Amino acid sequence: LTAATIADDVRRRPTLGLLLERPGADPRRLHVRHQANPHEIAVVVQQPVPGPLLVDAAGGAGSSVEETPLDTVRTRLGLGETLTELQSGALFGLAGGAGWEWVNFWFLAGGLFMLKLRVIQWRIPASMLAGLALTALLFHLYDPDTYASPVFHLFSGAAMLGAFFIATDPVSASTTPRGRLWFGFGIGVLTWVIRTWGGYPDGVAFAVLLMNLAAPTIDFYTRPRVFGQRKE
Repeated sequence: LTAATIADDVRRRPTLGLLLERPGADPRRLHVRHQANPHEIAVVVQQPVPGPLLVDAAGGAGSSVEETPLDTVRTRLGLGETLTELQSGALFGLAGGAGWEWVNFWFLAGGLFMLKLRVIQWRIPASMLAGLALTALLFHLYDPDTYASPVFHLFSGAAMLGAFFIATDPVSASTTPRGRLWFGFGIGVLTWVIRTWGGYPDGVAFAVLLMNLAAPTIDFYTRPRVFGQRKE
């Protein structure tokens, strides 16, 4: 790994948030640190490097990682760029990430088809997408250059996949009618929180797992009244 290789990576490819720092007196010793992950890897170069530098490498010389739109937004916002600057790039489409918006559109179409067939119920998908969109909308209105729009969150990552095909699992999800609304809404809010402040670009899987843990409690407090029961 040479200084010329690092500089060439900086010029030719967009950054992934890997920061090369020179913490000590030795100009040949660098530390590789990801912006969203504090783990460091010591790297020894053959000649001094004027740092810090941002490079498109993850694991050694010659390696690279393909960024997703969510990962790009998360990393580049941490570097001081704005959403207006980011969304003018080729990685973004009309609604979400280029390519990802069509994937999520077809997941949405498949989910609506399952609703028509009554394979799943509407409460969890609708409340999850509403929770994600409402939370994103509130923060986007507060600071549109820092927080992405609801449409971007809905049509990027695994939002539609999670809403219709993961969160609706009949075994681990909430089972009461009101409980399903709270269950889905919680998944949507947690997805946005993890995407924005957590350690992973997309938080659908973790949000579903966390709300699965809360499902028994939600069912306990949202049990429907038994017919003929006197209200105390």
